[in-house]
Amino acid sequence: MNIHEYQAKNILEKFGVPTPNSDVASTAGEAKEIADRFGGRVVVKAQVHAGGRGKAGGVRLVNSAKQAGQVAEELIGTRLITNQTGPNGVPVEKVMIAEALDIKDELYLSIVIDGDIGAPVVMASSEGGVDIEEVAATTPEKIFRAIGDPLIGLSPYHARDLAIALKVPDESLRATTKLIIDLYRVFIENDCSLVEVNPLVVTNDNAVIALDAKINLEDDALFRHQELASLIDLNQLDPLEQRAY
Repeated sequence: MNIHEYQAKNILEKFGVPTPNSDVASTAGEAKEIADRFGGRVVVKAQVHAGGRGKAGGVRLVNSAKQAGQVAEELIGTRLITNQTGPNGVPVEKVMIAEALDIKDELYLSIVIDGDIGAPVVMASSEGGVDIEEVAATTPEKIFRAIGDPLIGLSPYHARDLAIALKVPDESLRATTKLIIDLYRVFIENDCSLVEVNPLVVTNDNAVIALDAKINLEDDALFRHQELASLIDLNQLDPLEQRAY
């Protein structure tokens, strides 16, 4: 089961993963009010179950609350077509307004199940902000992996090795290691099939922050997580998927 970015962000925050200040809006007026609260310079992000939003105009940096309201009005009520949707796109019913950060570096971090070994695999790359498939095809040496043990979890030294491989600043090494461990806890404790942060950013003051969040939940485990099952947005599903629910 897919969930929206703002919902995934709320889950990350519960586990101590740092994210930008943000709020969700259903109208242009709400978007303007939120942007004003965050100082005007914000990112407006369409909330849809699809990647590739930035290239499709669904993620926009603005410099004022007025602009945030205008962009929200342009997006809400439309259908966003990306390289991961069908030709009809998916409906935009909400936008997330997030504070804009001063970014020094963009990294990539994700956790998936490797079916061949039957264990979670943490993947990290210094090439954040782009499709990981593109990185794997062109510069596979920039993808680092660590396998989590189904019984004991992800060892702290494995998390530290990944943080070192990402070449974060020395003063950010401990925070990055903790973030990786906390992200692994998100994956395990919520029975996820995917947790992805792209990009994971290093700011100008060397803070390490999950700028984006994508979480897919394992359908067969939702009986253990009724609070997560309620996060489903049926409007994001095609008619056949809606009938299945």
